[in-house]
Amino acid sequence: MSQEASPRGTFLRIADVVKAEIDAKPEMAELPSAAELMRNHGVSRGVALRVFGVLEKEGRAERVPGGRWRVVRPGQERDRRPLTEQIAEVIRTDDLKVGAHFPSTSVLAERFGVSRPTVAKALDKLEAAGLLSTSQQGKQRTVLALPGREERS
Repeated sequence: MSQEASPRGTFLRIADVVKAEIDAKPEMAELPSAAELMRNHGVSRGVALRVFGVLEKEGRAERVPGGRWRVVRPGQERDRRPLTEQIAEVIRTDDLKVGAHFPSTSVLAERFGVSRPTVAKALDKLEAAGLLSTSQQGKQRTVLALPGREERS
């Protein structure tokens, strides 16, 4: 059986093609979907998923919610903590005190590079934990407590 007819190594060749594309396009932030790899390279879903596995093992890609894959570039550090923890950290980094106005959902979405509904879910968790006031239309959230402390308004 020739090398071309054998499925062995096919995923490695495709992974090399994707790595070359990542290197050639510095603006590339997201990998092609499994369906795109299947269509473009004429392979099965299993082979496409193995390509992602190779890229993940080499530290070139990481999973993101929704079944997509994000490009990871050398020297690029990402905060891997849950978004709820990252948003709670805003209280410390922005030096907010109890009673201070908390940034809006739109501002936080832009700051963390996620959608507004994703931020809203994280804020709901912080409200439930008693760190932030509840969301009301036309009224800005306020800080009710500082993370890791018992001080409450």
